[in-house]
Amino acid sequence: MGDFGELVLVLGDLHIPHRAAAIPEKFRRMLVPNKMKHVLCTGNLVTKDRYEELRALAPNVHVVSGDFDDSAAAAWPESKVVHIGAWRIGLVHGHQVVPWGDPAALSILQRQLDCDILVSGHTHRNEVRAHEGRWLVNPGSITGAYSPIASAPAAEPIVPSFMLLAIQGARCVAYVYELRGGQVDVTKSEFTKDAGGGGGGGGQGASSLLM
Repeated sequence: MGDFGELVLVLGDLHIPHRAAAIPEKFRRMLVPNKMKHVLCTGNLVTKDRYEELRALAPNVHVVSGDFDDSAAAAWPESKVVHIGAWRIGLVHGHQVVPWGDPAALSILQRQLDCDILVSGHTHRNEVRAHEGRWLVNPGSITGAYSPIASAPAAEPIVPSFMLLAIQGARCVAYVYELRGGQVDVTKSEFTKDAGGGGGGGGQGASSLLM
């Protein structure tokens, strides 16, 4: 892992094969075994076949159940809290939260789980947000699968995306990978525990973790 600390792949909402055929090839080439120590998945893998693919990427794989996961995934919990570095990271799909993706509603769930970072999905839109002294993280949909949110008037189209967290003790750097126009764009946000969130642009420094 080098100087980046523990690398955590964060992804979800694959919806394969119902809404998407596969993870984009450019992403697949980046996601090779033994680079990441953890995988956090917000669910909607749909079938357990995708779970086996995640298990090949990292030794620690954590998945929660989404609203479109089949009965074979019934063993996955609706929520989970994992400890990485100095962080308590909560993991949920997000369909339990109304309105979907609402920061105030997510914050209530975050307090219930008593976590520093809450990872959720369901909206298919990636986001890193500081809220009430903690952080809300959404990796989006790694396949760019359709979401009803995208059909709203003036809504921006869904783009395939995932995240990589580099955690060193109380420091966390979040890299967001988006596939736009056939190219992978990377942006970076950095935050520390018990401090406000900061942000920054992407570029070669950010993308070099996987590219």
